[in-house]
Amino acid sequence: MDKFTTLTGIAAPYPVVNIDTDMIIPKDYLKTIKRTGLGSGLFAEARFKEDGSENPDFVLNKPAYRKAEILVAGDNFGCGSSREHAPWALLDFGIRCVISTSFADIFYNNCFKNGILPIVVKPEELEKLLDDASRGANATLTVDLAAQEIRGPDGGVITFDIDAFKKHCLLNGLDDIGLTLEKAASIDAFEKSTAASRPWA
Repeated sequence: MDKFTTLTGIAAPYPVVNIDTDMIIPKDYLKTIKRTGLGSGLFAEARFKEDGSENPDFVLNKPAYRKAEILVAGDNFGCGSSREHAPWALLDFGIRCVISTSFADIFYNNCFKNGILPIVVKPEELEKLLDDASRGANATLTVDLAAQEIRGPDGGVITFDIDAFKKHCLLNGLDDIGLTLEKAASIDAFEKSTAASRPWA
């Protein structure tokens, strides 16, 4: 998993509430267990028309936001089913950070396990960030995980809270496998000790 330290990138405004995981990645795209290639299906029902052509009104289809790395979203983002394909699709598209006033628990935890930083802010802070994100090509935010700060284009700073363990994992690029590998020396020592004390096992 890639480390998340400091991210400076275009922020796309998507102030829709109750975006569920089926809206993030429709069920038609769930036939794969690969984490790559799902970006093409991200928000497919909103991004594309019935004939498959792009919907020019959808934020991520607008020229200024095609390379957005930060999504400023409405309340209760990621609700619905527990599909891990949702953060996979966001990451494959290029989104490394989602900012909202609240997230569904399973989606929130899945983000951390896939290298995406979900940030919870107050409603008034979200309004400020949505205003910043509405500036098109000038909608650049800096997210500093170590300092737990979001810095806007005008120099404004919003601080955010995050669980210390989740922060450690993102800063060091540790998913569940990475966390286990951190203990490799201790695991090896235990196995050798067990083999020596129980040679019959």
